Amino acid sequence: MTEHIGERFARALADKDAVALKELLRTDVDFKAMTPGKFWEARDADMIVDDTILGIWFDPERRITETLAVDTDTLGPMDRVGYRFQVRRPDGEFTIEQQAYYETDGHQIRWLRIMCTGFLPLGDA
Repeated sequence: MTEHIGERFARALADKDAVALKELLRTDVDFKAMTPGKFWEARDADMIVDDTILGIWFDPERRITETLAVDTDTLGPMDRVGYRFQVRRPDGEFTIEQQAYYETDGHQIRWLRIMCTGFLPLGDA
């Protein structure tokens, strides 16, 4: 079941589905992420989804227009999902890729680390 959680996470993110994202995360998930300009850390699923992922990274002005790739794998005790999206922002079209490493309790993600490329102008990706 764990290998499917990552793909479900990527699809929920592409749909900007806050309810589905929160259902995939334990309420006390251990979350850390790195984007080009900031290091993020939290332990509250609502805050991670509402304030960080959908509040800043993919805010309402950043529309995910296409899922370009989703790839999953298992690495010892953890799993990985990589996903690449095409995103339309007020200043143009971009590609963004994230790699997420995670561990589950069998049903939800309990530990999550995300590394992000940032928004790359569409012609550069």
